Amino acid sequence: MASSKSRRQSRILAELDGQPSLRVAELARILSVSTETIRRDLDELTDQGLLNRTYGGATRPLSSEPSVTERHLLFQEERQRIARAAMGPLAGAHTLMIGSGSTTVHVARRIATEMKNVTVITHSFGVATVLAINPTIKVVMLPGEYHALEGAIVGAHAVAFLESFRADFAILGASGLMEEGPTEALIECGAIYTAMTRRAAATMVVADHSKFGLIFPSRYAPWPKIGHLVTDRPPADDLAAEIRASGVRLTLTS
Repeated sequence: MASSKSRRQSRILAELDGQPSLRVAELARILSVSTETIRRDLDELTDQGLLNRTYGGATRPLSSEPSVTERHLLFQEERQRIARAAMGPLAGAHTLMIGSGSTTVHVARRIATEMKNVTVITHSFGVATVLAINPTIKVVMLPGEYHALEGAIVGAHAVAFLESFRADFAILGASGLMEEGPTEALIECGAIYTAMTRRAAATMVVADHSKFGLIFPSRYAPWPKIGHLVTDRPPADDLAAEIRASGVRLTLTS
């Protein structure tokens, strides 16, 4: 189990994902710890290259998202619950497309332990790795250019390759969830997700509450193209209304 310090530092990174900067005093209030504790955390995270220290606080570029390695450290319990909740709609599926990201890796790990005799088409090395524990699952990797920070294949060859397949479900993460639809920080991954949505009979977005209201460059699908959203908290009123009006099935973790 992660230590209280690692959970606190993960929360600091998550808070900075949605805001261009935060002051030490504000972070101390949010996390209910002393300002000295926050200063030590910020110094450690700066030494690791995860944020930029400023006088009295810290910053992170608003348009960026942490690498997939960093994201694996955030909201682990929430993502495990999301993965469990995602299994219900997938019952009976034979072919899946899975996008990159930390939450989708949690879902893939759950698929590996609960499903048999399925084919998974993916561009994520993390997804492929956790599926490898189940010999009955056939994994098809997309061709193309390797994106090191995302641990995934992207590019025109990957998008074109997807056109040869059909899937029962596409399972996708998101950098942000806004009223117009799910968004992705990496435009190259957004193109993959759009193609997966187009080639799947149904699309499931799996994302924790920290993504609510965040806007990133690639809106890869409008809500009417998304069949299911699995998350850990109810969205805010405006977002919830748009999801409901679009006919999206909302599943909340227990």
